[in-house]
Formats: sequence, structure tokens, C-alpha cells
Amino acid sequence: MRTAFDRHLTTVRNLGILAHVDAGKTTLTERILYATGTTHRRGEVHDGTTVTDFDPQERDRGITIFAAAVSCAWDGHRINLIDTPGHVDFADEVERSLRVLDGAVAVFDAVAGVEPQSESVWRQADRHGVPRIAFVNKLDRAGADLDTAVASIRDRLHPAPLVVQLPIGTEDGFTGVVDLVRMRALIWADGDGTAVPQPVPPDLLDEARRRRRLLEEAVAELHPDALEEFCSAAELSERTLVMALRELTRTGDGVVVLCGSAYRNRGVEPLLDAVAAYLPSPLDMPPVRGTAGEERRADPAAPLAALAFKVSATPTGRLTYVRLYSGTLEKGDTVWEPGARRTERIGRILRVQADRHAQVDRAVAGDIVAVAGLRSARAGSTLCAPDAPLVLEPPGVAEPVVTVAVEARTSSDADRLATALSRLAEEDPSLVVRTDPETGQTVLSGMGELHLEVAVEKLRRERGLEVNAGRPRVAYRETVVRGGAGHVHRHVKQDGGAGQFAQVVLDVEPLETGFEFRSAVVGGRVPQEYVRAVEAGCRDALAEGPLGGHPVTGVRVTLTDGATHVKDSSEMAFRTAGRAGLQGALRTCGTVLLEPVVEVTVTVPEDAVGGVLGDLAARRGRVSGSVTRSGSAVVTAVVPLAELFGYATRLRSRTRGRGSFTARPTGYAPAPVTAATAR
Repeated sequence: MRTAFDRHLTTVRNLGILAHVDAGKTTLTERILYATGTTHRRGEVHDGTTVTDFDPQERDRGITIFAAAVSCAWDGHRINLIDTPGHVDFADEVERSLRVLDGAVAVFDAVAGVEPQSESVWRQADRHGVPRIAFVNKLDRAGADLDTAVASIRDRLHPAPLVVQLPIGTEDGFTGVVDLVRMRALIWADGDGTAVPQPVPPDLLDEARRRRRLLEEAVAELHPDALEEFCSAAELSERTLVMALRELTRTGDGVVVLCGSAYRNRGVEPLLDAVAAYLPSPLDMPPVRGTAGEERRADPAAPLAALAFKVSATPTGRLTYVRLYSGTLEKGDTVWEPGARRTERIGRILRVQADRHAQVDRAVAGDIVAVAGLRSARAGSTLCAPDAPLVLEPPGVAEPVVTVAVEARTSSDADRLATALSRLAEEDPSLVVRTDPETGQTVLSGMGELHLEVAVEKLRRERGLEVNAGRPRVAYRETVVRGGAGHVHRHVKQDGGAGQFAQVVLDVEPLETGFEFRSAVVGGRVPQEYVRAVEAGCRDALAEGPLGGHPVTGVRVTLTDGATHVKDSSEMAFRTAGRAGLQGALRTCGTVLLEPVVEVTVTVPEDAVGGVLGDLAARRGRVSGSVTRSGSAVVTAVVPLAELFGYATRLRSRTRGRGSFTARPTGYAPAPVTAATAR
């Protein structure tokens, strides 16, 4: 039997808007806010008047940089929505958002279909098991085609697309859709976003019936109950179709596809209806699980379990954005933060509307809110009841690939810069700050050139710091290509008092990625506690490789033998032996330098293709494909990241401002020998 709270929770939707840059995510979010009556004027990206892109840099650059949360109401449902960035440099913002969401709307350009970052965010959602519906946007553009976009979704993302709408009109003549579930037409004639339901136009009736039949067949193929009804009645009722579409969306076996033009306010209302009808509520999601196996269902009476996924500094103080999975949170409550092993007191609880906040008395399971007053919580921190501790798995953090050296222009600002950089890294875990041990420089590492530009500009604008930033450099890695067996290292140190003795024998071999340590010691020749010390020493050795002092990856180390001394052996001695032994082994093994590479998609006029191909070849790019689309050429190539610095300016120059490109990380590849000393 459902409680009153359960009935309330069934009307909550926590969802994100995901897409490639410029697919129309922010415009769609603005239209959702307008359609739900949350705002009374439509914000425009090109005018810098959007609610969610409120940061000055977002408005200057015309892109979403920081994930922004808003809330609205539709047809008795509360929708907590996060507008996520579409640029690859800010993929970690998407990762942190997906960790706390129950569903998502994936937005696709009706002309371009699935673009590189569309695919990346789709895979991120796959990893988190987030149910999605798809919205094919910009059907009013020249060259827009729903069927082609759906085919690219099927071919590149491999879901089962379930198209529930048929466009009425094409390109500039796009005025509405046929709702294939209810077999009615929705026309947006006046442009204010209000749909006018009508009978299906006679000239589209046969096509609508054909597509409805295809939809029923696709659903029946995937859903057992729908198949049973389809076999007995030769068709599906509206009720069965809606039920099946909801269950297929929740399980990920199918993806409902809708279409429209957010800019022209066409298709937003049916999308909101689909969000309410098909995406899951917090009650539909499985209980959240702690790292030790504890489970908490969405229940306000259960012990508190919440995850912090974003930290931001505001003029009024530090805000921590949290998702409540179970329990209730009230102002003044004391919560336990397992990561810092300390209690925190809740100052204020705020309902978030982008950069505006409304104070609320409490938050309950299923809510996404901001909390003021937390001092130690970071993105990924768990907040729980002190008498019922648990730790939730934090969002993953990608490894930085680009670095710049930063310094204050005046010595008086040096301390302020250190504090500001620390807070930047606190707000954005994908930024890493360190001091170069050789040069003493402060080095800022991030996910790309734009990511670091935004971070440095934030120091200047928000902290009032005059900062010098060096030329961006990529983060190289080293790896083993030829292994070796039987590397012996004996560590002996005797300088008065207790000595140090450890002997290890190591086998080293290539590994596809990461690091793996194994022990094959028999007969207790190396005690277990010393084996763990050898592994720790080997991990220490991976910090600097033999070629250029870069981190080492892609290596498996096996401890095959060793020796101890009855008095002088210790964990410290074996850790030292492990570190020095692996360092020596790496010098004798075959190692190569790795550099980050990206898949670049360049869109240019057809008359500029030759120059662009030549430029990519000069940047050590390998062209993997070229297609013509609506009068433009789309070239795909794999290019070393180091060769892309300044490419945007060069491309605009070559194409007279008509070219554009996007990049998506694809991993690491061997680098030229000349780069081996790059630091």
C-alpha cells in the first residue's frame, strides 16, 4: 500500500538535458521554464538573457559551462532539471550531474544527427544507467530530416528508437506534429508555444497510420505484455502503448523519440508530457546502495543518505548542491560526513533556480537542493545520519590532459592566488593544482584549452587577481611496450642503529591500460605485509617514468621472489626496494611516450576542404572520414591534442569564419621521440 509520501514522490522527475554543443539544450530549457510558467519571458542564448547560462563567461561565449539546476511544475509534476554543458572540456560537469539524476532528455540536431559529444554523453548516461528520451531539435532548419536523425541514433548509439511523432511540414514549413500515440495533430500556429490539438490532416493520415503500425510492432517486439495484446487484437490500445513505452524507457530497452523546434516554441509541451509519462520517478529507481552494501529506499522516514555533487562560491557564501536519496534534512540538523570523518551543521536549505535561491524549511528523499553552512563537504561527499553511517559511491573524475603554469603578477597577490586556486579545485574536481618540483611553478591542469581559459578568467573576474598564464601543454604518459623478467633489486642500508634490508625480484609486462600488481611468491619468502609495501613502492615509481619523468601507465608488475633479514627488514625497506626496483626495471624495458589524441569533426564549406585537409595533415592528423551534408563538408580525423592549440583561430582564418570544429578525447597514442623531454 502506498503512503501519502509515495504518491507525492511518483510526481517528481529529476532529469538532465544532454547534448552536443549548439544542439539547443539551453534554448530548450528556457522554453520549458516559459511553458511551465516559471518565467514570463523567453531567454535567448544570443542575447545573453537565459536563466541557466547566468555566468558572465557563459553569456560572453554563448555556451553552457557550468551545470545549472532549476525547478518547475507541469501537469501536477515537479520537475527538477539540470542543464548540462555540451562542450567536451566540461564533460566532468555532465558526469557529476548524471550521478544524481533519475532520467534525461538527449537533444539532437535534426540536420547533424548524432554528433561527437552527443555520443560521449550518451555513453556517460549508459554507464550510470540513466533512462532517456530523445528530442530531435531544429526541425525548422534547412536540411532537417527526422528519419535521418533517427537512423544516426540507431546506427551510432544502438538503442531501439521508438518514434512517437510525425512532423507536419518541413524546414521553414514545420508547424506541428502528429501524436502517434493518441493519433491527433498538434499545431503551433501562433508561435507562443501553445499547441492546438486537431484531427490528423487528411494528406498525412495514411502515413500516420503506417508509422503508428511500425511503432506498435517495435514495442510489441520488445515488451511481452504488449506482444500478447498485439497478437490477440492485432493492435495496441493507447493505454497499453503508454505503459509499454514507460517500462521500456525505464529499463533502457527502448528510447522514445520526439521532435520539434525549441527556438520556435514547437514541440515543448509534448516533450513535457513525455517526461511526466515515460521518465521514472525516484520511487521507480532501485534503492541507493552504499559501498559496504547498505541499501536505502526513497523514504523520508529512513536514515538520511545524500550525495553532494557540486560546490559553488556565491557572494553570500559557499553552497553545496545535494541529492537526497533517503531521509529528511532540516535547517539546523547535524549530519555526518564520512570522508572528512566529522559532523557538519546544516545552515540553510535552498530550492535552486539557477543563480536564484528560495529558502525552504526542509528537504526530503527525492529532492535536489543547495545547502549552506557545510565546511568540509566536496563534490562526491556523502552526507548521512550520524547514527546510521554509509558511504555512497562518488562520481568519477577524469584525468586532466592539459596544463598551464600560472603566477600572480605581483608578489602581494601570491598568497591570494594560492587560496583562489584551492577554491577553484574545490568547486571543480577536474581541475588539479600542483607545484612543479623542478621549476617551483604553480601548475593548473584541466580537461582542455577552453577549460583552463575559463578557470584563469574566473580568477581574474571573480577574485580580482592579475594572473599570468603560460602556453598550454598536454599531459604526456609513458608505457611499457616490451617487458622483462627477473629484475632483481637489493636494498641495503646500514648507518648505525637498525639497518634496512629488502630484496625483490620483479617481472614487468605491458598492460592495455592502468596498473596491475600481482604476487607469485611462494613459501613465505616475502611476508604478506611486505608484499603490500612492495606494491606501494611500485605505485610510487609510476609517478615518473624513465623517458621524460611523466606518469607511467599500462604496466603489470609481478613480484616473483624476494629475501628478508631477520632484524633489518621492514615495510619501509620493502617499499623503497619496490620503488627502486621498478624504476630500474623500467629503464631496461622498452618504453614509449604517449600523448593524448582526440577525434576532431570539422565542418567547412566544400570549397575549403582541400586547405583543411592539408592543415590537418600538417598537425599529424589521420583523416578517418569525409561526408557532404547540406552544402558543407564534414571531415573526421584523429589528431594529437598538442597540435590543436590555436586551431580554432587558424580554422576561422582559412574558412573566412565559416568553419567550425569539435573534439572528443579518444585516449592516448605513441608520440614522436622529439616529445620525450616535454614537461
